[in-house]
Amino acid sequence: MSTVPAERPSTERLGAGRYLTAGSRPESTVTSVHELTTADGATVRGVLATVPGATTIVSLMHPRQDLTHHPLVPLLLRAGAAVWTQHTRSVNNDLSLVHEQALLDAAAGLAFLRDRGFASVVTLGHSGGGPLYAFYLEQAGLAAADRIAVTPGGRPAKLASAELPLADGAIFLAPHPGQGRLLLACIDPSVADEQDPMSVVPELDPFSPANGFAEPPASSAYAAGFLARYRAAQRDRVARIDAVAREHLARTGEARAAFKSSGDAVDRRRSLAPTIITVFRTDADPRTVDLSLDPSERPYGSLFGKRPDLINYGLTGFGRLTTPETWLSTWSGLSSNADFLRCAPGVTVPTLFIELTGDQAAFPADSRQMIEALGADDLTTATVRGLHFGGPIAGGEPAGNELAATEIIGWLAKRHELTPPAR
Repeated sequence: MSTVPAERPSTERLGAGRYLTAGSRPESTVTSVHELTTADGATVRGVLATVPGATTIVSLMHPRQDLTHHPLVPLLLRAGAAVWTQHTRSVNNDLSLVHEQALLDAAAGLAFLRDRGFASVVTLGHSGGGPLYAFYLEQAGLAAADRIAVTPGGRPAKLASAELPLADGAIFLAPHPGQGRLLLACIDPSVADEQDPMSVVPELDPFSPANGFAEPPASSAYAAGFLARYRAAQRDRVARIDAVAREHLARTGEARAAFKSSGDAVDRRRSLAPTIITVFRTDADPRTVDLSLDPSERPYGSLFGKRPDLINYGLTGFGRLTTPETWLSTWSGLSSNADFLRCAPGVTVPTLFIELTGDQAAFPADSRQMIEALGADDLTTATVRGLHFGGPIAGGEPAGNELAATEIIGWLAKRHELTPPAR
């Protein structure tokens, strides 16, 4: 582990540009950047921000995004908790994001915090950080021999031999059901040809008026029969991509075996040559344009913008470019282990679950299912008004992150020591 000078605070927006900018930190904050080595030899980086006397630390992590300047950080510091924000090895470049490896990244961070002597370590998963930490806590709570042995793509997961420190508590803020479940709900099943982004199966087209679509900003109105066919076709498309991914991995495995036998550099090159899967049109969840479906305070549109009917055909979207291993581990709603509902029964540490009323990624029914699946006896739930990334629903209102911070700090104060800095 090495320590390098702290990064200069930034007011730039995070990730996909949907988080609010961070406020000021207490003047007494001490910030340092640390590079950690994971159990499988990868290098990951995290930022430790603390205030004098802090014995409780909140660890924020997301599988794909840099949360260094998450707006909750200064609010937690002012309340007297230290904060650790950590990257995975795939931060800001999820082409090769394998969730089983991300667990090893998270483990390195939590082991580092234990070694620093914090009395209480609490995980905080916002958005995709929720299923990541649910997956981690589920695996950390198992005996080593009972942990997942191989990734969905068939590679050794290396979890049994790793130290996976268990946290003292878990906070889930607007968690969605998992990257794969998220994509399963928004992938466009009307793609007729995986090589042609404009190909359409008319009877499955979610943006055809014949199927119930209305010109924005009017809400669409899909019939139950269409939705049933649509959801089934989404599963069918993901299953087809799963099969393609497994075919690619089988050929790679054959090349590795051939090289092991022959020692021929040609076989080695075949085993190393990357395969990139392109997935067209992944912003097509009917709930984003038909607000009568699982109604909430969410605005029209998806996480990516107000016109899913246009965005769906562009470059932006979940899982658009991926390796076969990453597709199966992260983006397949049929194969990924990082599924909140699957993992939730294994989350038994004291838990706080916060739902945002205008969420466009975790809808009310999703949140209810996730809450019901959690295995914690000490389970607290809260609902605050806000958008998925913590913004306000309407101008002039408090940000959702600010309202969530009040719930988080109150929950922490009842269970762990907080040491607010002197004003």
